[in-house]
Amino acid sequence: MISWSAWAGLRRKPLGALGAVLLVGIIALAALADRVAPYDYDEVDIFNRLKPSSAAHWLGTDNLGRDLLSRVIHGARVSMAVGFGGVALGLAGATGVGLVSGYFGGRLDMAVQRVVDAFMCFPLLLVALTIMAILGPGLANVILALGLVLAVRDSRVIRGAVLTVKVNLYVEAARGLGATHGGVIVRHILPNIFAPIIILATVNLGAVILIEAALSFLGFGVPPPRPSWGGMLSGAGLVHMLRAPWLALWPGVALSLAVFGANMLGDALRDVLDPRLRGSR
Repeated sequence: MISWSAWAGLRRKPLGALGAVLLVGIIALAALADRVAPYDYDEVDIFNRLKPSSAAHWLGTDNLGRDLLSRVIHGARVSMAVGFGGVALGLAGATGVGLVSGYFGGRLDMAVQRVVDAFMCFPLLLVALTIMAILGPGLANVILALGLVLAVRDSRVIRGAVLTVKVNLYVEAARGLGATHGGVIVRHILPNIFAPIIILATVNLGAVILIEAALSFLGFGVPPPRPSWGGMLSGAGLVHMLRAPWLALWPGVALSLAVFGANMLGDALRDVLDPRLRGSR
């Protein structure tokens, strides 16, 4: 768990605090989207299409007359679901692979790392696109694809942390007292790599949100009519860019704020939780 001194250090990071506030606000909007949004995200009003900001529609309307504010708010639900779901799935897989590979070592470690090396030769977006082309569009498929991508990539970071911890004397003492491999992993190794896992979670959140937007922009993400920020930037947002620039402006602003908040919080937690960075200060 994060110690009290870590929380005190986080309070001294204004950008990290700002990132946390932004993320909490976006999560609250996503959770309360049905109550906060003034209209249904798929409510069509063809007589008010492509209208700029007004008292009735604060952010304007799209090419079908749908309220843009409502669609941006519901798009936050998609981005947060994919972000937290993909990060949770990816870190669960990365922790399992990294623990097994780093703890047991030997030929098992060599075989696993060669697979990771081959996987990391390709860009993450390309791998995610390939998986989505096989699975097809959909919210669950996006979460699964991004979770698989993160699980393989981040397993090397977890493995490095395990290699550092397993050579400590208390691990050797536990083995000498007859502790099983599972007991050593659960009681002595896993609690001591918890800080890197938290850092990876916050740093990866922004990347996952951005990759989901890219997949939706390319047509491989969440299918319409369900709104997503990346999907709103594509389609009508491109066709009516010059006539109605707000169609791309507001989803882009929401996406930028979410990624900025996640990255600032991740950087602050890294500075606070990484003992090497604490020592350098």
